[in-house]
Parts: sequence; structure tokens; C-alpha cells
Amino acid sequence: MDTEPLLEILHTDPAFVVVNKVSGMLAAPGRGPDKVDSVSDRVKRMFSGCIEQPAVHRLDMDTSGLMVVARTTDAHRHLSLQFQNRLTRKRYIALLDGILDENEGTIELPFRLDLENRPLQIYDELHGKTGTTHWKKMAVEDGQTRIEFIPVTGRTHQLRLHAHHEKGLGIPIVGDPFYGNGTGPGQLKLHACELTFAHPESGEMLTFHSEPDF
Repeated sequence: MDTEPLLEILHTDPAFVVVNKVSGMLAAPGRGPDKVDSVSDRVKRMFSGCIEQPAVHRLDMDTSGLMVVARTTDAHRHLSLQFQNRLTRKRYIALLDGILDENEGTIELPFRLDLENRPLQIYDELHGKTGTTHWKKMAVEDGQTRIEFIPVTGRTHQLRLHAHHEKGLGIPIVGDPFYGNGTGPGQLKLHACELTFAHPESGEMLTFHSEPDF
């Protein structure tokens, strides 16, 4: 019996597809046969002729929401360059595990991989690379804060670290198993709700939306 979670396809184009990833699913295959199942692997199986490595950007396994996945080599190159050169726009919605007093701001923190505790990231003024995130408080709901994140950079665990660290917002995202009180995959309340990029062939600017289920 197939117990795989469904992969929601929001938009299909000959050059790419836009998917709505569920929390707990890998964006691309990891190491080992038990980590093959992923957005990239599903897209390859669903669309004949898809390139071998279709992922052009990633979401953390615990993060849900919008991803664009290339179907052709040319599309992969064009889309990858857009992400690399920060020509795309991404917006996220999250629930913080507490009440945030401030209303909006920008976080700039240098951080790097914790070599002793992969894949966690740690604050490091000397050796870290700066991640930048704009944020805005949306509402307070039952002791939790709904917040909008607009990342300028796209570093691993950036929003999660910017939320929990005392030099950031000082409140972890609900369900975060690395930086908060989460106990497993699929619990993190962080959703990529808006994605804007240029069509890799026509150059037309495209924007996709996905509302979080929390």
C-alpha cells in the first residue's frame, strides 16, 4: 500500500513545475536509500523527460510551502542564477512560540554550521556569514505570534535561527525540533507562502501563493 504523502502541484509548465511541499518531506534526496523520497524525486517520476537534478533551491525538510523545480537543463540554469543573484522574492509565514512585543524590523546575524552538531547553525561574529531577514508582526493568537518573514539572503536555517536567537527575535518558531520545543518532523510552523521569479524562457515575472494550514 502506498503511504507516500501527496505532492501538490500548483502549476505545470514545460520548463518547470511549482509545488506545495508538506512539512517533513525532503526537498532533494539525502544520503542513503531511506532518504531518496523527496520533491525532486517525485517530480522526476511524475514528469517524463525531467532532468536528473531538477532542484534549483531548497526548503528545510521541516518547512512547508512553495518550491519551483526545473524540468529542463536551460530552465535549471536560468532559475538557479535568479536565486543565486537574489532576483527572486520569497515570503514566509510563521508562528512564534511566544508573544513578540515589537512590530517590525530587520535582522542581520552572522552564523555558520555547527560542525559538532550538524545541521544546526550557530551565531559566530568572526567566522559566520551574515543572513538578512525583514520581518513584520501580523497578529497574536493564543500566546503565539503570527509573523511575516521576507528573507534577503537564503542561508540554511536562516529564519529559524533569526527567530530563536537572543540577538534576533528571541522566540523560536512553534514546533522547531532544532531550536525550539518540537519533537519530530512535520511540526514546524514555517510556511513559504509566496514565491516570485522570472519565467526562464519568456522573462515574464510570475508570483505564486500558498496559504499555510496553521
